Amino acid sequence: MVDHPDGAELYDCRLADADRGDVPFYRDLARRIDGPTLELACGTGRVHLELLDAGVDADGIDRDTDRLDRLRAKAAERGLDASVWRADMLDFEADRAYDLAICPFNTVQHAASVADQRRLLETVHDALAPGGRFVFDTFVPSFDVVCETYGEWETRELECDGRTYTHRTRSRLVDRVAQQFEVENVTESPDGTVVHEATYRLSMLPKQQVELLARDSPFDSWRVEGGFDGDELTDDETVQLWTLERST
Repeated sequence: MVDHPDGAELYDCRLADADRGDVPFYRDLARRIDGPTLELACGTGRVHLELLDAGVDADGIDRDTDRLDRLRAKAAERGLDASVWRADMLDFEADRAYDLAICPFNTVQHAASVADQRRLLETVHDALAPGGRFVFDTFVPSFDVVCETYGEWETRELECDGRTYTHRTRSRLVDRVAQQFEVENVTESPDGTVVHEATYRLSMLPKQQVELLARDSPFDSWRVEGGFDGDELTDDETVQLWTLERST
């Protein structure tokens, strides 16, 4: 019987060639902060391990224990000590106050309802020290992308653990009124056996909605940029980069 990679390892393989420009941004940001950093949804460590490698005093939380176990194992291979634990970003408690909290790669969109989005901002605010910042990115919703690709399966070959798998992913609108969508991921072995599948519900977060959430939140100030280079957010940008600050 062939032992196939688990969901955490397959997740790593899927993102092996991802180059969004976010890793150096969050690493350099955390290095400039004079205090500890908390990463929400740290996963298998795509960003988090780079923080630790750079000497950042960083903790991390995630809901997936397999991904956390893989992060710890990879940290140990590098001689790093990973302080991560299982927690929901909507409802967690920390033992210390953070000067920076980050949530990369559109993960705030997993807070799919307005109630969850408000709860997220309140929970993160409570975990920050006075003057602390919450920095996260989310994509700019595109009608062209929705019209052209949603509802269609995208298929690619996935090299993982020395074997070639077939990975299929599909995004589709499931609530047009609430602007919620689901992302389905299915990975199959060469003989067509499904070795892993997962479905996530997320929310579109256009700029105006995030701004309204920020205004309604306990945060004192906020700003948004386009991408990770400090550019203005214009129609040409695909990434919204938000910074929310707690009062001093």
